[in-house]
Amino acid sequence: MKKNIPAIFFAVACLLNWAGRIWEPALAAAVKPALLPLLALAVLAYAVNHKLDSRKLTLLITAELFGCAGDVCLLSSAFPLFAGGIGAFLIGHIFYISIFGGESWKGLSWKAWVAGLVVMLGLVFGLVKLLRIEGALLAPMAVYGFVLTLLMFSTFCGLVRFKDKCTWGILFAGAVIFTCSDALIAAGTFGVIDFALREFVVMFTYLIAQSLLAWGTVRLASVKAQ
Repeated sequence: MKKNIPAIFFAVACLLNWAGRIWEPALAAAVKPALLPLLALAVLAYAVNHKLDSRKLTLLITAELFGCAGDVCLLSSAFPLFAGGIGAFLIGHIFYISIFGGESWKGLSWKAWVAGLVVMLGLVFGLVKLLRIEGALLAPMAVYGFVLTLLMFSTFCGLVRFKDKCTWGILFAGAVIFTCSDALIAAGTFGVIDFALREFVVMFTYLIAQSLLAWGTVRLASVKAQ
């Protein structure tokens, strides 16, 4: 069995980034731009020896590249780059949703859609209030929050409706952890929650989430959903 060299480098880069978050911020910043490209290369290396759905593979790689753009933008605290980073992640989430939604939403009843929308809007409203977001940032952050909850809804539908519980469970876990990571970023940005290891926890959960979404998508692209 051939080793997936990019996956090994990705794991090492994650460890270096996490270590940098604790001991040396410059190390974390230096490694950060390479994280998502290495994850994308790991997926492509796997795809060389396995038959994957080309559409899902393309969407996954594109989502990861937008994630890389978001990572680079968020290296700076300047508002234009912060906004650019949020925009890049938003587009990345839309690409993720386009992977799962076509399957998990197919044949979904209007009652399920209404229930899902009520829950999603309730979550967004609760987060906006909890994080005390207001002013010019209220609308864009609410839109971003809604897209995140739509990502969770998409993967949850697959988890509930299809037989491949493991794959959809991985995807749902990735979506939930991604939401928690982003909520921690927002909490720190708006001064609601802050603690010594917050940035470490943010990057730890973020990289776990990206890894789970990549792993789940590869499984989904390899095995037809039931």
